[in-house]
Amino acid sequence: MTTPPDDLPRYRVLTGPDDAAFCRRVSEALDLGYELHGGPAVTFDGERVIVAQALLRPRRP
Repeated sequence: MTTPPDDLPRYRVLTGPDDAAFCRRVSEALDLGYELHGGPAVTFDGERVIVAQALLRPRRP
């Protein structure tokens, strides 16, 4: 088994309100080499839209 650079996990799920900060967090993960894993899950908590996005970091050859 290989360890991702910087000891980052291969799999992550980011969650939070659907706002610019959440989009920045996903963008930062993509810049680190993560790839989207499926589409986002979206729900409404009675006040705001909440999003979850799974990300995978590809294995190195």
